Amino acid sequence: MKPAHATELARRIRRRLERERADLVDFASELIRVPTENPPGEGYGSCAARIAERSRDLGLEVQRVDPSGAGPCVAATFGAGGRALYFSGHYDVVPAQDRSQFEPAVRKGHLHGRGAADMKGGIAAMAFAARALASSGFEPKGRLVCVSVPDEETSGPRGTVALAETGWIERDAVGMLTMEPTSGVVWSANRGVISMRVTVHGKPAHVGLHFRGVNAFRGMLTVAGLFAELESRVSERRTELAIAPAAARRSVLLLGGELAGGHSFNVVPDRVSFTLDRRTNPEEDFDAERDALYRVVEEARARGVSCDVELLQEGRSAATDPEGALGRALASGIRDVTGRSARFELCPGVLETRHYAALGIPALAYGPGLLSVSHGPNELVSVDRLLECAEVYASTAMRLLS
Repeated sequence: MKPAHATELARRIRRRLERERADLVDFASELIRVPTENPPGEGYGSCAARIAERSRDLGLEVQRVDPSGAGPCVAATFGAGGRALYFSGHYDVVPAQDRSQFEPAVRKGHLHGRGAADMKGGIAAMAFAARALASSGFEPKGRLVCVSVPDEETSGPRGTVALAETGWIERDAVGMLTMEPTSGVVWSANRGVISMRVTVHGKPAHVGLHFRGVNAFRGMLTVAGLFAELESRVSERRTELAIAPAAARRSVLLLGGELAGGHSFNVVPDRVSFTLDRRTNPEEDFDAERDALYRVVEEARARGVSCDVELLQEGRSAATDPEGALGRALASGIRDVTGRSARFELCPGVLETRHYAALGIPALAYGPGLLSVSHGPNELVSVDRLLECAEVYASTAMRLLS
């Protein structure tokens, strides 16, 4: 594409997005009104239907995809033939602290509501980016496919994982960009994750006959103590990848995110459970770290503790080279639209980019939201950032599909 033509297209895209500012916010607000809380995973059909309808209204070719039979995905495409560039967003949200979070409101230039940042605002931004490209006269050499999926908050079994396992995602894709709340940086890598629930078993008895029981709580203290020793060793490790603040460089083992057990204050507890969440840095050997967790359980059993383990989620770390075609295109788009240089960092958590990376597809995350307000009681996103990111997405696609 000639520079002069590219510059004119960029101007058209910006003008189109500015004219459709209110419509973009309305689309995001409509999605926020659907309580797609996960768990348990409600409202998926209704939300997918709204995304499909609005995407058709924007002139995109829409396909409903439901590989798992239990969680509809929506693919809205601009262009035909050639290789695909995926924009990916998830429409499930974590449970709300208050039902008023499903009543979107714009105040002082910010859209408030559950999912505004993570990431229904991002879904609206990617759809309007595709719309702006189409209406500007851009003719892609390939396809821009905007994929909206459920279940990201619980590792994607009915969403991206199902799409990957059934072969729907094309392995020769140009790349994938997801609109997670990255707080202004680009996430080019993510940690691995191993989440477990450990349940310790005992025998109930009245407190007056406690010697006839087996106290599961004391057994839990033994297991948790062994995990605490491992946690101490894990926390000494640091990643060499860029991530802020400095404390975030540590490898992570979180104990006791969820706790349950016992029946009454005067009964020996016969069952106590707790969770652990291990987040591995990319430099760590994932298999070795997983084995270390199971060795702790075996050590507890060797000490006479009756316990079992339930695996809640598991995913390996992944990384995409910022100097590859996707990284360069996104960095150029960020610079042209915002005037700032792109910063590539390690995501402090896990990302759906890992499912694309496992297929050999370059994958990055860049979104309008702030991680600091996501999942919280006052979730919001800047309307200016929604427009800005939509323009960045369009610019990135224009570079990759020219």
